[in-house]
Amino acid sequence: MSIKKKLSVFFTLLVLCILLVNNTLHYIRSKNRLIEFNQKEITLVTEEIAYEVENSKNSASYMEDRMAQELRTASIAIQQSLPADYHDISNDQLKQLAKKLMVSHITLLAPVKGDIIGVKSSDPKEIKMSTKEWGYWYTSFQQLLSQQPVTTKKGFALSHFWSGPIEIASSNPNHIDKWGYYYDGSTNYIINPYFRDKHVLDFERKFGPTNVMNRFTENLDGVLELTVFNPKNFGRKNQNVYLNGNKYIKIKDQPIWYGTYTYRNTKRDEQFIQEALKTGKSQSYTADINHKKVLKTLVPIKEKNSPAYVIGVVYDYGLIEKELQQELIKHLLLSLPFIFIVLIISFIFSTSITRPIKHIMEHVNQIAKGNFGKVLNTRRKDELGGLVANINHLSHFLKTYVDDLKKSQEESEYHAYHDFLTGLPNRRYFKEELNRRLIESKEKSIRHVAVLFMDIDRFKDINDTLGHSKGDQLIQLIANRIKECLPSANSFLTRQGGDEFVILFSDFTPEEVKGITEKIMAYVQQPCYIDNDEVFVSISSGLSFYPEHSTNLDTLITYADVAMYASKRQGGSKVSIYHDSLNQKQAEKVHIETRLRKAIQKGDIDVYYQPKIEAKRNVITGVEALVRWNDAELGFVSPEAFIPIAEEAGLIQYLWEVVMKKACSQVSEWNKVSDEKMTLAVNFSPRQFQDPVVLVNEIKHFLSLHRFDPAWFEMEITESTLLMNAEETIKTLHLLKKYGISISIDDFGTGYSSLSYLKKLPIDCLKIDRSFIQDIQEDYSNSEIAQAIISLSQSLKLEVIAEGVEEEYQKAFLMKNGCDHMQGYLFSKPLSAEDFEEAFLNS
Repeated sequence: MSIKKKLSVFFTLLVLCILLVNNTLHYIRSKNRLIEFNQKEITLVTEEIAYEVENSKNSASYMEDRMAQELRTASIAIQQSLPADYHDISNDQLKQLAKKLMVSHITLLAPVKGDIIGVKSSDPKEIKMSTKEWGYWYTSFQQLLSQQPVTTKKGFALSHFWSGPIEIASSNPNHIDKWGYYYDGSTNYIINPYFRDKHVLDFERKFGPTNVMNRFTENLDGVLELTVFNPKNFGRKNQNVYLNGNKYIKIKDQPIWYGTYTYRNTKRDEQFIQEALKTGKSQSYTADINHKKVLKTLVPIKEKNSPAYVIGVVYDYGLIEKELQQELIKHLLLSLPFIFIVLIISFIFSTSITRPIKHIMEHVNQIAKGNFGKVLNTRRKDELGGLVANINHLSHFLKTYVDDLKKSQEESEYHAYHDFLTGLPNRRYFKEELNRRLIESKEKSIRHVAVLFMDIDRFKDINDTLGHSKGDQLIQLIANRIKECLPSANSFLTRQGGDEFVILFSDFTPEEVKGITEKIMAYVQQPCYIDNDEVFVSISSGLSFYPEHSTNLDTLITYADVAMYASKRQGGSKVSIYHDSLNQKQAEKVHIETRLRKAIQKGDIDVYYQPKIEAKRNVITGVEALVRWNDAELGFVSPEAFIPIAEEAGLIQYLWEVVMKKACSQVSEWNKVSDEKMTLAVNFSPRQFQDPVVLVNEIKHFLSLHRFDPAWFEMEITESTLLMNAEETIKTLHLLKKYGISISIDDFGTGYSSLSYLKKLPIDCLKIDRSFIQDIQEDYSNSEIAQAIISLSQSLKLEVIAEGVEEEYQKAFLMKNGCDHMQGYLFSKPLSAEDFEEAFLNS
């Protein structure tokens, strides 16, 4: 900016600033006066409303007593007009009599089966109405029936008569009633006439504060709304009353006693109401409510011998702003002539000064176009300073460009070696680092270099269930947990992709590396909280060491990967160290999978049955169906060997269908000829809960096909099933429970069940894992876990079954502690259908 313009602008701005300061001070003074006037106006309004509220309370008390006296007179007239026995009275008679006596309704109450109920009434909703849960009302009825004076402090009592306070009708919360109750022993019923709605509320319209409040809002400019708040209940959970199948709030408990509450700001109003009561001073704030800027003032009212309340005044803040705006515009318009005069004078003055400098500036502009080759430093802030600033700006631009280019190159190089999601080094960086450490190991005689391969168990199931976004969050959380467990030196964490992590360790013994790995696995197994989802995960790990296992970089990685898969085959959540037999085990696994597929195709899968015994009666109450496979080439294959392979290969559904088809058909036939029907228990895989709708339909199909009553079918699931897609799993279990199926938790105590899950799941039975039963010694030592599970089941009112019972003293311990249902070799091993019939059904 030229000196000529600087001078003009300087003087103009100086005058402008003075005028602005003056206008601002005037604006603040005007605003304070308006707000002070508004507060005085609000004080007058609230004092008038408070007076009307207190006056209304006194009028209400008088009118209630008068209405009670009228109801007693009506009661005596009713007594004289009706038979003494309510059986001789019709509801139509009561309707006619109520109309004649000018009361809203008449109800007759009588003691029936330990209760006092409405036996006859002109109001259909009062008939058969119970009063046993009415508190002091019911006490008053009992005193009337026993010819005693009513001692209840609430309401109004006369000879043989009591009238309850005005309240919402429990038989129909849409109405407000005033009741009377009369009994002098000459009838077998209490006479209950009452006024309803219009009769009750007329006095409120005549004597209450509502008319005054309406007058203020209609005639007083700016007052938008007046409200009398009940500070005890406003903004808090409604104190609902549940009687006779109805839900309502008592009049005294309603959050708003008088007025309207259309300008709602409940949370903030509640805070200011409580502050007003605490300090005894009015509280105000401005806010945009219902598309209008308003000033809310909350005034506390505390009277002797009366509950405190708060009066809320909603004022149109726009009126204040409008008046202030008009005042400000008026002053600004008056300021414009002064600014214009100053601008002209400063322009004439600056022209006389800047003319000699004009020629110099033309020359400098030529230099600024590129005829000047170096950066200049100057403290001037005039035209020459502007020229220097241009040159320096160019220098700054070039520097910024070079820096940005360098940063871009660094970022490209970073992403080439790092994982985008976690920021960890990637596969490429890992191989270079591993190669560097192997070379370093040879040069510096480092004892060991270890490769740790880690993979999250069941991550695909979790990712499919929660979605890829939450799956990414889980990957980031696991990466951070792993990082926190690693030593600061001689360890290098990378993400290989997906749910796989690889860690390099230098100069650690195998025992130290394994200890660090187990620490990581334990930390990862702690609950993960992603938004509102609680997720449990575990990690399978594999280790290989240089130079013990290989001196080749790629081979070390492969061996660690093979060891990790060995951990997965053992159920996951384990760490395995590579050894040569693992490659052989992998080949065996592939062979078993191939033979299993052929066995399923040929129908060579068998079902065995292990009885469930009720020890007290020594009878079979059910059987558990167990899959068995005897291969022509492999011989008998243990379920512990082929079930995990079936899970991993996606064959578990086919095995389950074989079990369901054979077991439902077989047990159904046995139950037709058995004196005591047996339940059928079938194990379910966690994978089957990935599509809950299909699972439910398949179960219904098999049970319907074999005419198997759902009440005799038991679903056995493991604790790990509850950790997968918990919400959908719980919904599925509830559907099956509703269908009639019983649900058992198998191998209980070996997983990670949450007690909160046990409480809200529709579980019928806990099965104590065989390992806890086999730990029990003859002197009952090592029995604490089994005893704890039995106690837990009893406290949750669940059935409990012990698996793996093999000794008499184990049976005796279980019976002594209340566990009567058992399975195990003490009673019978799993048997084929023919052997089961021979052993238990043909005797």
